[in-house]
Amino acid sequence: MKISIFTFFLYIISSQLLAQELQNTKEPVFQVGEQLKYRLRYGIFTAAEANIRVEETDIKFDNHPVFHLVAEGRTAGAFNILYKVRNRYDSYIDKTDLAPYLYTEDIHESKYKRTDKARFYQDQKKIVSNKGTFKGDGQTFDVLSAYYFARSIDISKLKLGDTFNMDYFLDDGVSKLQVKYVGKEKVKTALGYFNCLKFSPSIQPGRIFRKDSKLYLWITDDGNRIPVKAQVEILVGSVTMELISVNGLKFPLLAKN
Repeated sequence: MKISIFTFFLYIISSQLLAQELQNTKEPVFQVGEQLKYRLRYGIFTAAEANIRVEETDIKFDNHPVFHLVAEGRTAGAFNILYKVRNRYDSYIDKTDLAPYLYTEDIHESKYKRTDKARFYQDQKKIVSNKGTFKGDGQTFDVLSAYYFARSIDISKLKLGDTFNMDYFLDDGVSKLQVKYVGKEKVKTALGYFNCLKFSPSIQPGRIFRKDSKLYLWITDDGNRIPVKAQVEILVGSVTMELISVNGLKFPLLAKN
């Protein structure tokens, strides 16, 4: 499975998805018009920037209205000169249960270009993509829809040390991810301090990660439940993701001094 820097970014933010047995809240915690901007740093250098937003659309799937989710990523600074990246990811999710109907990728990384799409049939536990047909064990998400579904999960009964699983479709198959709830922590970001819920998603050592690499993700402990920071050690150095700009939130962002 080939993972680009921006697919890795989406993997990080979707890692807050816990388990399907946890119940969704009655209303999504996001709304049309929400925009989040992130900065990815490799050590002290800004390597890339990403924009994630919720758009209105008249498109319907199976006669159901949907949210249109968009994520765009681009390299920055010297990284833009060395290896120019312009990627876009789109997901169309049901407005009621937030499950995906269609996921697309438009990848431009240096001279490499690729477009992919995957159609989700949740009632049949099936995903049909341009690379084949795949089966899921239950409700399955793409990495972008997983992020928005996760934010609306009811975690009121979550306990320290609880571990959960998720299923998501990426590139060429359905994968499983384990996520551990670490606790609560106050975190400093470019937008101030936030009271956060801290998670540690599982990662597999290999081309990117060391055997002892740990990935940590901090989610605002408020109505928005947005990732404000993530950090992981890789084979050489570390990568940090940080929220730098927000617009159109459904609830106030409770930054602390």
